[in-house]
Amino acid sequence: MAEGTRDRILDALEKLLLVNGVAQVTLEAVAAQAGVSKGGLLYHFPSKEALLAAMVRRLGERSDQQLADAVAGGTSASEFYLQIPEVTEHEELSLFRSIIAALRTVDGQHDEIQKAVTDVMRSWDQGLQAEISDPVQAEIIRLVGDGLYLAAMLGLPQPDPELHRQVVERLLP
Repeated sequence: MAEGTRDRILDALEKLLLVNGVAQVTLEAVAAQAGVSKGGLLYHFPSKEALLAAMVRRLGERSDQQLADAVAGGTSASEFYLQIPEVTEHEELSLFRSIIAALRTVDGQHDEIQKAVTDVMRSWDQGLQAEISDPVQAEIIRLVGDGLYLAAMLGLPQPDPELHRQVVERLLP
């Protein structure tokens, strides 16, 4: 039951971030949206920082599962990382925009959120480095993939599909 409550609280946080943005998200608002008392929320997440960090970790877990599913289907980690994100999944991109807004509030005093982001990014780095023996090549692929995702999140023009294909072919051994 506790895990269901945790997920319900994190779902409520995500919904509020999408609708209101980080500035309007309070522990009280999240508790109300999740249908729990503020005390119940604080039992699972003792602070707004802990709540945001848990959301980042959960998104990392979801991304890891998407990667595992892709690899099980025959896609390499590198190919997965270099895909152009589906801009049609508006809610997912909106959520990531909200997360970026939330993370921008980190001013060096929110170690738990920074650690969560670092842990998620490190796990993705490790996956690429495990697949690619050349650490420079793995880093180039990570940087290109990050750029593709950022461009999709910001609504910037996507690369020409043929040019994108050529870039992927050049980067992957």
